[in-house]
Amino acid sequence: MSANQSAKSILVTGGAGYIGSHVVKLLGERGEQIVVLDDLSTGNRDAVLHGTLVEGNTADSELVTQLLAEHNVDTVMHFAAHTIVPESVTDPLKYYRNNTAATRNLLECCQQAGISNFIFSSTAATYGIPEDASKPCSETLPTAPINPYGMSKLMSEHMLQDLSAACDMKHVILRYFNVAGCDPDGVIGQSTKNATLLIKVASEVAVGKRESLYVFGTDYPTEDGTGVRDYIHVSDLASAHLSALDYLREGGKSTLVNCGYGQGYSVRQVIDSVSKLNGEPINVIEEPRRAGDPPALIAAVDKIRKTLDWTPKYNDLDVIVKTSLAWEHTLLEREKKSERAA
Repeated sequence: MSANQSAKSILVTGGAGYIGSHVVKLLGERGEQIVVLDDLSTGNRDAVLHGTLVEGNTADSELVTQLLAEHNVDTVMHFAAHTIVPESVTDPLKYYRNNTAATRNLLECCQQAGISNFIFSSTAATYGIPEDASKPCSETLPTAPINPYGMSKLMSEHMLQDLSAACDMKHVILRYFNVAGCDPDGVIGQSTKNATLLIKVASEVAVGKRESLYVFGTDYPTEDGTGVRDYIHVSDLASAHLSALDYLREGGKSTLVNCGYGQGYSVRQVIDSVSKLNGEPINVIEEPRRAGDPPALIAAVDKIRKTLDWTPKYNDLDVIVKTSLAWEHTLLEREKKSERAA
C-alpha cells in the first residue's frame, strides 16, 4: 500500500454489526485507517476491534459530511441496513426509510465529498424466486424482489449505479447469499438478538438458548424435501470486501457480483451438522412452507472469482457450523460471568 493510500481512511457504515464487524477486523489487521459509523440499534460496540467508532446514522447528512472530511475518507463500505424479511413485509416504510432513503443521503454526501470508491452490501433477495431454482443464480438473472427488504436493496443498487455513471465514483455491489458462521479466532461473532438465520438459530437451540428449531417446508422438490441454500462463511464474505477494495484501488470498473460458494446445503443437512458437532440431536418442529421461499437458491460464482481474484477459505458446512457453535458457547460464558459479577 502506498503512502498516499495509507493517508486515506475507509468509512464503514454498520461496522458494529455482524458482517461489518468481521470486515473491520480484517481491514484493521492489514493496517487500514478505519472510521465506523453505527447507530448501535443492532450492532455491538465491543465488536469494533479497530478504528474509530462514531455513534450515529447514515441519514444524518451533517455527521456523514463531517466524518468524510475529518477522516480524509476515500472509500465507503456500506453495511448499515435492516435485514429481517418478515419485518419488512409488516413494516415496509421502515425498510425504505433506513435502507433506501438513508442510502440516498449517504450517496449524496459521498458525491459532494468526491469519494472514489463505494462498496455496497446487497442481497440475493433482489432475485426473488428464480424461474428455474435448479440452476445457480447468475448476475444476469432478472431481478424481481418479492419483499420490501429485497426491493429496498435493489433500489439502492440502482441509485449507486446511476450515480457512478454520472460522476467519478466507482463501486462494487456484493449480493450476499446465506451468511453464516463466526470469526474462527473466536473474538467476534453474531450477537444479534432474535436472529432469524438458520445456522445461528440452530446453534442457539444446541446450546439451550432456544427450545426448538422450526423447519418451514419438508415437501420441496429437493433431495430431502427441505429448502437448499448457498451458505457462505462470514469471514470469507469479509475477505471478499477486501478483494473488492483492492480491485477498485487498482483501477477496476464498477461491477456487481454474487457472494456465495456455488453449492447448496439443505435445511436437514444443516440440522445434521449441528446435531453431530453438538454431540446430540437438536429439537426440530416441522411446519408448512412459508410463502415466497424458493426450493433452492444457489449463487453462480464464476464472476466474483475471476473479477475480484477471490478464493474462499472456509467452504465447508461443518467448519461454518463449528465456528457458530463455538461463538454461542462464548456468549454463554460471557453471560455467566456477567451474572456472577452482578
